[in-house]
Amino acid sequence: MSKYCIIESTEVSSINFGEVLETSADTVRYSTDGSKTFVKFDSDTTPSFLDGKTQYSHSEILTILATDEWTPDDPE
Repeated sequence: MSKYCIIESTEVSSINFGEVLETSADTVRYSTDGSKTFVKFDSDTTPSFLDGKTQYSHSEILTILATDEWTPDDPE
């Protein structure tokens, strides 16, 4: 089962892209203000760079991503 963690955008450089499903800093989705992003991983073991971060299920992250913080009012 996939798990998701939200991190600060300043932490993108610490992501080990070999341990998550995103492929690079250019492929992660950022919050509307650019201050946060999230990563997805399928491993039963949490990647070490995510230690201490809250983990979310698929349904939980979808709820979060539907908020104004992540989805712009005008998607143009």
